[in-house]
This record gives sequence, C-alpha cells and structure tokens, in this order.
Amino acid sequence: MIVLGIILLVVGFVTSISILWTIGIVLVVVGAVLWVLGALGHAVAGRRHYW
Repeated sequence: MIVLGIILLVVGFVTSISILWTIGIVLVVVGAVLWVLGALGHAVAGRRHYW
C-alpha cells in the first residue's frame, strides 16, 4: 500500500493531476499506520502481522 501510494504521488506530480496526488498521500498514510500497528503486535483486520 505504501509503494502504491508513492507511485501515485509520483504520477500525480509528473502529470499535474491533483486527485492522484491526494489519493497517493492517503494511501501512504494508511499504509504507514497499518505497518506501525502490525509492527507493534496489534492485530490488523484479523491478522496478527501486516506487511
């Protein structure tokens, strides 16, 4: 999810499409939160680890 967010950020920046930029930021933030929760040992969406 983080990688997809970064790809959308780059594509949105290069093509000047603001919606891709916004979606990319949201995906990076959500991916980072899920990654941190999984790393701390909290169950995320019924899974013990989220990678």
